[in-house]
Amino acid sequence: MLGKKRYTKYQLDAIKEDLEKNKNYPKVLVQIPMFNEKEVYKLSIGSVSALSWPSDRLIVQVLDDSTNEVLRTMVELECRKWIEKGVNVKYETRNNRNGYKAGALREGLKKHYVEDCEFVIIFDADFQPEEDFLWRTIPYLLENPELGLVQARWKFVNADECLTRLQEMSLDYHFSVEQEVGSSTCSFFGFNGTAGVWRMRAINDAGGWKDRTTVEDMDLAVRASLKGWKFLFVGDLAVKNELPSTFKAYRYQQHRWSCDLLTSSGKCLRRSSFVRSIHLLVFWILFENVMSLHRSKAAIIGLLEANRVNEWVVTEKLGNTMKQKHNAKASKRLRSRTGER
Repeated sequence: MLGKKRYTKYQLDAIKEDLEKNKNYPKVLVQIPMFNEKEVYKLSIGSVSALSWPSDRLIVQVLDDSTNEVLRTMVELECRKWIEKGVNVKYETRNNRNGYKAGALREGLKKHYVEDCEFVIIFDADFQPEEDFLWRTIPYLLENPELGLVQARWKFVNADECLTRLQEMSLDYHFSVEQEVGSSTCSFFGFNGTAGVWRMRAINDAGGWKDRTTVEDMDLAVRASLKGWKFLFVGDLAVKNELPSTFKAYRYQQHRWSCDLLTSSGKCLRRSSFVRSIHLLVFWILFENVMSLHRSKAAIIGLLEANRVNEWVVTEKLGNTMKQKHNAKASKRLRSRTGER
């Protein structure tokens, strides 16, 4: 990366001093969507409730879609425990799971007590933010009114297993290259669905949460970006969470992400000039999968230094040959073009 990372150029200390001096803290909402999260609900509620921010300017909203009534009672008791400690925790449930996570987030934003909240933070049930998370994110949004989203990176608490280590390697590339570069060059990058701070006005301007796809995070990010909102990735701020520890769980996660990302992309493509190439989408997917196998073979050859590792095959160029052939046959208007296609 050339030059400084974008998030290091902000004067956060000056903004913090101004907040503490003038006591003009913005009101923020933290949403924790969950569904039958028996193993982690205490960790997330406890971590969010311990966030450093004036108690009268912070609302913790637990959106519990659990179908287990016993577990619902346990989650509600955990919320009450923190309420007794002075934290403004709101426990919200629904009679259905319409829209899944997007539906829960959307319903949460309709509550009367969030009307004057300027920012909303989302943490999935297994995420455990550090106490200073708000102080390391909110100031960016206060300094730049064009920012709609501040995204933190993830830190994995179970990355010492074989499967989770592979996932960590893949996600580290996503954070360090895709999102870091996208942010530093002021280009688009997607919202990760959690550990991010949204400006409430940006969500509303983009049309709010929609449940037309289960990758509601990317769907919202695309719509907000098209409205002109900017995003910032803060690479030195990591939030602890857990990776899928079984292949079955990981496979389901990847299926949902891949399937619905294309669904979301298709919806955007239909409204853009790229619609003329949408019929090639299936062929592109097949092409990329075949080429991934070819690249994997090449990577293994390079790793093992096999017999073709230093072979340099010059890439064939056609120059004007194809153009000349085409012009020579242009007069034959009755010939079939099926082969060329």
